[in-house]
Amino acid sequence: LTNNIRKLKLTYFGHVKRHNTLEKLCMEGMVEGKRGRGRPKRRWSEDVAEWLKTPATRAGATAQDRRLFRSLVWKATPSPDPP
Repeated sequence: LTNNIRKLKLTYFGHVKRHNTLEKLCMEGMVEGKRGRGRPKRRWSEDVAEWLKTPATRAGATAQDRRLFRSLVWKATPSPDPP
């Protein structure tokens, strides 16, 4: 289940990074003001960087090449062995 969610999240990340849309602006944008106290919230870019084992900026640039990014997604989300 977690691999399926990871694959969907990575696929959506690549889709958003390839197009100039409002979603891309929201994902890349910075919000003015101070962050709240406490533990920092987890970001999409941090998940993607961790799963692909590359910096988030490089993952965004790699997403422009659909075939390359798709192969990275398949490597990052291995299929579970059948029982």
